[in-house]
Amino acid sequence: MTRPGDDSTSPVDLDTLGWHVDFAGPFQTYAAQGLRPARVAVAHNYLYQVTGPDGELMAEVSGRLRHKGDIPENTPVVGDWVAIKPSQSEQKATIEAVLPRRTSFSRKAAGETTRRQLIAANIDTIFLVCGLDDDFNVRRIERYLVAIQESGASAVIVLNKADACPDLEAARTATAAVATGAPMHLISCLEDDGIAPLKIYVTPGHTIALIGSSGVGKSTIINQLLGVDRQRTRTVRPKDGRGRHTTTQRELIVMPGGGLLIDTPGMRELQLWDSAKALDDAFDDIDGLAADCRFRDCAHGEEPGCAVRAAVDAGQLARLRFENYKGLKQEGAQLQQRRDELARIEEQRRTKTVHRTMRSMRNNRLTDKT
Repeated sequence: MTRPGDDSTSPVDLDTLGWHVDFAGPFQTYAAQGLRPARVAVAHNYLYQVTGPDGELMAEVSGRLRHKGDIPENTPVVGDWVAIKPSQSEQKATIEAVLPRRTSFSRKAAGETTRRQLIAANIDTIFLVCGLDDDFNVRRIERYLVAIQESGASAVIVLNKADACPDLEAARTATAAVATGAPMHLISCLEDDGIAPLKIYVTPGHTIALIGSSGVGKSTIINQLLGVDRQRTRTVRPKDGRGRHTTTQRELIVMPGGGLLIDTPGMRELQLWDSAKALDDAFDDIDGLAADCRFRDCAHGEEPGCAVRAAVDAGQLARLRFENYKGLKQEGAQLQQRRDELARIEEQRRTKTVHRTMRSMRNNRLTDKT
């Protein structure tokens, strides 16, 4: 990872990279083994670009860690802190362990597989960037806010392309209704100093990630924050207002004067992973109304005495927000069912393997006796 305008691979101190006291304890074991701390800046297929006190290194995961790679916690992602063993002769290293994450943004992997896909780790603030053009979608904002709540990071809603919005006040009001307390900024990133409101979040050692659909202006915002045209940008398609991916990989960037940015490719699909509590927190208005339902386990369907449905009928709760909440709730329940079923199948497979091993050992003992 290089700083904007700097092609060197000089060492970077831990505080600049966002080192936190929470990592010190877990790292003590690895320090005793002579390992060094580093942060993952770029993740390729099987190689990782890491940076830290030993400079910028290309790294591979160790064989021991690779065998645990089916567990997301053991697979490094951008933003991770890792314990590395630097090579004595080359600008290379081996990743021996991934330190416990303070926060992690993830989603269900696209497609039919029931697998968690980690996007980035150890993020302090997530800029949820939305375009105020034809792609503006409040329901999508709600979905992203649930995922951010689940991640453990703080959300900041960035409504970009204010110059393309025919009714800014309506967009502001609609977004505020679902923001659940998250700060919101309306900007035009192409204007001179249009991203000024976002600069207050860029502080030394603070990690910011930008997420959102393609074409909402994430790369342009990063270029403005950096003061250089580092990220490639494209105009959106006039036909539907949507953009093509200009960021093709996740990357951790050290800001001039402090702060760190993680850019992410635009997401065509964001399926939630473990959203039960995060959903209640993101829809805390509905959760609060549910406390007055007649039945504690009210599903807000046809049950009598449902305070949530009553609020919808009275116009106190937007029907579209309620319908989106129910849809996300059902999506989470269906995913949990699939996960439980896969866990049951895996347990059966593991039990059969153990029984086969025990039978084989017993048969071998009998054979030895004869």
